[in-house]
Amino acid sequence: MHALEIEQLTVSFDKTPVLWDINFSLPTGRLCAVVGPNGAGKSTLLQAILGIVKPLSGTIRLLGEEARKVQARVAYVPQRSSVDWNFPISVLDVVLMGRYRKLGLFKWPKASDRDAARSILKKVGMLEYESRQISQLSGGQKQRLFIARALLQQADLFLLDEPFAGVDMATEKEILELLGKLKQEGKTLLVVHHDLSTVQNYFDWALLLNTALVASGPMEEVFHQANIFRAFGKRHALLEEVARLSGDVL
Repeated sequence: MHALEIEQLTVSFDKTPVLWDINFSLPTGRLCAVVGPNGAGKSTLLQAILGIVKPLSGTIRLLGEEARKVQARVAYVPQRSSVDWNFPISVLDVVLMGRYRKLGLFKWPKASDRDAARSILKKVGMLEYESRQISQLSGGQKQRLFIARALLQQADLFLLDEPFAGVDMATEKEILELLGKLKQEGKTLLVVHHDLSTVQNYFDWALLLNTALVASGPMEEVFHQANIFRAFGKRHALLEEVARLSGDVL
């Protein structure tokens, strides 16, 4: 079964296409990198899958169903820059947001929900911060906080928007280990990622995007020099450095 199936997806803002005629499918149990230059539509793709932005055309199926029917089985980790970190809320309460869709409107979390949230916080190394206000967290702690919220949701499809951005190497390794465990459990992960030098080591599937789809598929089949230059263009200085470091791979 495919966790994600997109056909002829087009999204435009102010009559300017942001995504154009996107067609791809992602098998269940894959850890997929979404890569492309700034403004390529990577974050917009995640928002379209979530129903946050309305496509101009196209269809999206999640986990074999219409997207609107299974949103409770989809978890989202946003970019840190999109979150109001001054909002007066504790770490534990943010994680408990992962239960809200299952609880329904006007229902408070039960003791069992709080226990589950604390168990997840322990899993991501954040239990000691459960009462801390979120503005007091470091960059890496903020990332782990929203991953913990996603884990409590008990989703089958995870969408993460640059989860490694602005974290140190130790935190990046910890996050990667968490994602790897989710993959081993049969979960599917679609991750916007900006560091081309780590794509092949971190992921097993790739989607290269620049408004239109450049390529998607198994890492060894699609993440190569021709497709990368199609997505980024020869002027992208990082590509030259990646090619130098990677030898014949790029």
